[in-house]
Amino acid sequence: MTKIHPSAIIHEGAVIGEDCEIGPYCVIGENVVLGDGNILHNNVVLGGPTIIGDGNKIFSFAVLGTDPQDLKYAGEPTRLRIGSNNIIREFCTINRSALMQEDTVVGDGNLLMEYVHIAHNCQIGNGCIIANVVQLAGHVHIHDFATIGGVTAVHQFVHIGSYAFVGGASAIKKDIVPFSRGQGNPYLTVGLNSVGLTRKGFANEDVAAIKAIYNLFYRSKLNTSQALAATESMELSEYQQLFVDFVKHAERGIST
Repeated sequence: MTKIHPSAIIHEGAVIGEDCEIGPYCVIGENVVLGDGNILHNNVVLGGPTIIGDGNKIFSFAVLGTDPQDLKYAGEPTRLRIGSNNIIREFCTINRSALMQEDTVVGDGNLLMEYVHIAHNCQIGNGCIIANVVQLAGHVHIHDFATIGGVTAVHQFVHIGSYAFVGGASAIKKDIVPFSRGQGNPYLTVGLNSVGLTRKGFANEDVAAIKAIYNLFYRSKLNTSQALAATESMELSEYQQLFVDFVKHAERGIST
């Protein structure tokens, strides 16, 4: 049975699922669809159109689904979609998209720590950890199982690859390849996220294959175009192919 505190304000046009808990002074606007088993602590604000899945925990003063901070936005009913089993901590802000053609999306099983800002049209995958005060500009893509350290700023349109580890207090202006780790302002890629891969259960032969493709791009004397050309004659593993495909589509270029 859903429990709604008497002080919560819920628009009659909102849809609330089963077994939710909505705490004191929460505000849920029109065109919000909230799935089953969600917990909203006190003072959470949900604007719409927003669709939220099941089993999320949203902590105090989070503000989700409000208008994008984009001067080109003209009031269209754009959308935010959030999956299931996410933890969204205090004071997080997630804006709806600025374009009708693309939603702002947060996938499943992510941890967003305090004061994270996710701007319009961002795409967050599954299993990501985004630490305190990380600021994502518009159209940023964070691929599955990436980790971003606290007080990091990410430039608009940047992509951060799967299983990448970004150290805290970084400034990201170019795409970050999958499986890598780095830090800084300017950002510097320093090696593989070997610890993270081990913790995620990667087999030794898969880590070795990832290391080989990483070394081709970062330890050989080839530039990016030459390294890509060299991969054309290689028989790539699944994870090597993921790495190469990411580089091919890195419109901002890859971080050095």
